[in-house]
Amino acid sequence: MPRIDTQSVAYKGFAIMAFIVVILAGIKTASPIVVPFVLSAFIAVICNPVITWMTRFKVPRALAVLLLMVFIVMMGLWLAQIVGSSINEFSNQLPQYRDQLVEQFGWIVQKLQTFNIIITKEQILAYFDPGIALSMTTNMLTGVGGVMANLFLIILTVVFMLFESQTLPKKLHCALDDPDMRMQQIDKFLHSVNQYMVIKTLVSLATGVIVGFGLAFIGVDYALLWGVIAFLFNYIPNIGSIIAAIPSVLLAFIQLGPAAAGGTALLYFGTNMIMGNVVEPRYMGKGLGLSTLVVFLSLIFWGWLLGSVGMLLSVPLTMIVKIALESSKGGSWLAILLADDVEIKDNDRDKEDTSEAA
Repeated sequence: MPRIDTQSVAYKGFAIMAFIVVILAGIKTASPIVVPFVLSAFIAVICNPVITWMTRFKVPRALAVLLLMVFIVMMGLWLAQIVGSSINEFSNQLPQYRDQLVEQFGWIVQKLQTFNIIITKEQILAYFDPGIALSMTTNMLTGVGGVMANLFLIILTVVFMLFESQTLPKKLHCALDDPDMRMQQIDKFLHSVNQYMVIKTLVSLATGVIVGFGLAFIGVDYALLWGVIAFLFNYIPNIGSIIAAIPSVLLAFIQLGPAAAGGTALLYFGTNMIMGNVVEPRYMGKGLGLSTLVVFLSLIFWGWLLGSVGMLLSVPLTMIVKIALESSKGGSWLAILLADDVEIKDNDRDKEDTSEAA
């Protein structure tokens, strides 16, 4: 058997770890520049199919990009004005909402006493501060709004990316040593990323619209704000809907009582069950799934690295890493570890049965 040089393997492992640490430190330091660029890249990926669709109807690409950017800027400014005013008003009323929620805890304390569970409101507040749950979402949106302050730079970057989108695959093919062998992998990677982002955006948009109209029907204040939050947090599967539902349920509990809070929770649960388990798998398939642990860890990691935008784009960024690993031979094993579930192939089962029989 060939002898393995453990010392060289250890040096190689340490070198790779040091290389990763240096890259992450550089990204962390340059986050004011990296975050707008990453956000621009995702906007360009989402907009590219629309530009391609418009060019099929003989619309010049430059005119199609201009029309789409004007539409996005107008909608963005309108939405930013409404959501921004809602955030400011909600932030000003946070102390009042917190006091009302503390008073509502008296109802919970009385219900617990009927089950011989003796607990006071002070004890509840010692372990759970509702102000943190209510202000967490607004702080995250404020961080995203701070990045969007560079709107001109982001839009300009998106425009240049959309003009370069046609030649980017060719450049990637020519930049590789053996473009003919890697051409299929690059095409698969770009197609998978584009498909994931477009479908996820449409599903998230439908989720935000349903939640917004549902909360307006129930009578919860700031329904448009909670609809936007549901749209953004839907990019984070499994736990994103829970995070987005917490402030809405608490506000419904404060404003309208326990019945409205239960209806609000049921609205979020039903919407995310239908969108996440019926609509999204039908159009996206189940081959791009991430495990719940990976989703949670990616939320922490990308949030630490890129701030609020990193938290909102944590799963798409992890999905890009996973798709890139699947497209490479050396990283396929790591892509399997990131996946939600793995099916054992028939050949692998035969090998396992043979080894057990031996």
